[in-house]
Amino acid sequence: MSSPVILTCAVTGSIHTPSMSPYLPITPEQIAEQAIEAAEAGAAILHLHARDPATGSPSADPALFQDIVARIRTRCDAVLNLSTGGSSRMTLDDRLAAARLIEPEMCSLNMGSMNFGLFPLADRYDWKHEWERGFLEATRSVIFRNSFEDIETILTDLGAGRGARFELECYDVGHLQTVAFYIKQGLLKPPVFLQFVLGVLGGIDAAPEQLMHMKASADRLLGSDYQFSVLAAGRQQVPLGTMGVILGGNVRVGLEDNLAIARGELATSNAAQVRKMRRIIEELGHRLATPDEVRARLGLKGAPSIATGSPAP
Repeated sequence: MSSPVILTCAVTGSIHTPSMSPYLPITPEQIAEQAIEAAEAGAAILHLHARDPATGSPSADPALFQDIVARIRTRCDAVLNLSTGGSSRMTLDDRLAAARLIEPEMCSLNMGSMNFGLFPLADRYDWKHEWERGFLEATRSVIFRNSFEDIETILTDLGAGRGARFELECYDVGHLQTVAFYIKQGLLKPPVFLQFVLGVLGGIDAAPEQLMHMKASADRLLGSDYQFSVLAAGRQQVPLGTMGVILGGNVRVGLEDNLAIARGELATSNAAQVRKMRRIIEELGHRLATPDEVRARLGLKGAPSIATGSPAP
């Protein structure tokens, strides 16, 4: 019997902007409500970013993260996974500020620097906010930095120092070599949780052959020391996520990575994508992992250790 499938929902993030979809949550209250609804639909892990409530721009403000986390924790037992990626325009200290304060069970960790090309989207929409077009165009010239030194800072500060485990975001095969290196160095403790990220311009493309290549490379480099999940951007979200489940893995959905629920149809919520993926997983004969099963499988420290603070009135 295969292990229950871990379904992650990336509720909001830095890839999409408010003009692209009216359903993208922006304020802490909206983000928390959509996160709770996604958890009720079956997501065991909630991957969280924050937004400026006034403009919708990506934000690293720890107070916003505290507000989001506190709202969710009062009504939901899902594993909360805070982003340390933020955006390529943030400093490393900006990106880590919220996680240093809140000390979550899980954090994301990008496993290498890369070109992260969002600029092809710049001419496709009528923008409501001045920052949106410039934010996307900037990815033509800005490298998303995640140096070895940056990775080591996150591993030692949030991992060894604060007990977090990681969603290791691997955008290309070389990132798997970096994971293997840090396991050998003792900075990563197996079993590690890999997120294969396919379909970002500058990384590996979203094709079945590339998913197989990532899986074969992880098998060769890591043996049995890992579990994996599949994140495919845009329209490949469900097809390659399904393929990942068939290969024995897990899957991530959510409006951070894909705004649609079907061809030409916007998803009205994160939960809509979770429900769709859940139906597929269960039709394949699997069941979803509960938050407590995820905690046991990934060796998480437990929700009571999180320093949540209080939500805004």
